[in-house]
Amino acid sequence: MKKIGTLCLTILFVVLLSCNSGPKKRFLPPSTGGINSLMVVMDTELWKGAVGDKIREHFAAPVLGLPQGEPKFSITQIPPQVFKGATAYSRSVLFVEEDTISRAYIKTNVYAAPQKVAVVKGETYNDFAANLDSLSGMAIAAFKKVEMEEAQKRFQRSLTKDKAFEEEFGISLNVPSLYKVGKREKNFVWMDIQIPKGNMNIIAYEMPWDSFTNDSTFVNDIVRMRDSIGKKYVPGPYDGTFMMTEKAFAPHVFPAQIGGKKAAEARGIWEINGYPMAGPFLTYIINDQENKRKLVLEGFTFAPSQEKRDYMFELEAILKTVKFNQGS
Repeated sequence: MKKIGTLCLTILFVVLLSCNSGPKKRFLPPSTGGINSLMVVMDTELWKGAVGDKIREHFAAPVLGLPQGEPKFSITQIPPQVFKGATAYSRSVLFVEEDTISRAYIKTNVYAAPQKVAVVKGETYNDFAANLDSLSGMAIAAFKKVEMEEAQKRFQRSLTKDKAFEEEFGISLNVPSLYKVGKREKNFVWMDIQIPKGNMNIIAYEMPWDSFTNDSTFVNDIVRMRDSIGKKYVPGPYDGTFMMTEKAFAPHVFPAQIGGKKAAEARGIWEINGYPMAGPFLTYIINDQENKRKLVLEGFTFAPSQEKRDYMFELEAILKTVKFNQGS
C-alpha cells in the first residue's frame, strides 16, 4: 500500500510539472520614443548616400495639409552596432542591412512592445531602392498606426468629463481634460486648448443627409460648407472677420473610415477672412446613415512660427476615438 501511495504521488507530481512546463510568454519592455519618431538602423556611409536619400524620400516626405514642409517622421539614424539595450526599445524602427538576399518585411514586437520593425535587405542600390519603394507604403501605415495608438494611450490618462458632444450629437470622444468648451450652440460645439503662442481646436456640427451628392463638386462643396460654418460660428479677432478655407489651394480629400462608418477626410489650410492669420485643418465628414445626417468633426491649429505636425496628429488621434452611442 505504501508503494502504491508513493507511486500515486509521483504521478501527480509529474502531471503538475507538465502542466506548468508549457511555453512561457516572453517579457518585452515597453517601447519608448517621442510621437512620430523613427529610428533608422543602418551603416552610416549607406545613410549618407543614395540609399539614405531614398529613405528620406519616403519617410521624411512632407506631411500634407501643413503650411510649411514638415517630415512625416523625425528620423534618428544609428549604425547597427549601437542598436542594443534601451536603443532597441524604439517604437518605430527601420532596419536596413546589406545582404546577398534581397528582402523586405515588417515584424511586430521584436525588442519591445508595442513596436513595429520594418526590415530592408539588399546587395545593390537597385535592391534597396526596389524594396523601399515596395515596402514604404505599408511601413508608413504600420508606423502611423502604432504612433496613433500611443498618442491615444497617453491622453487616455486624463479625459474631460464634459458631455457637450454626447448631449448635442449622441457621440463620445476621448478628449484630454485640458480642452475646454469655448462655444456651444444648437448643432455646434467648439472645444479648445491653449498652447504656446496659440491654440488647438475641435469643432463638431451636423449637415443634412443629402449633402455632398455630386462627386464632381465635392471639394468645392466642402469649402462652401467650411466657409459658411466659419462665418456663422468661428469669428476672427475683429468684427467682420471669420475663419474660411484658404482660397489659394484646394484641400486634399481622401476616403476614410472613422467610428466604424464611411467618411471623407479633408486636409488643408484655414485663414481668417480680412486678417493675416492661418493654420492647418483636418475635417472628417462622416456618413451617419442610422441618423440620416452627415456628422462633421474638425480639428484645427493656430501656432504661428511653430511646427504643427504633432499638434495636428494629436487632433487626428482625438477625432479617431469617436463612437456613436446606440439610439443616437
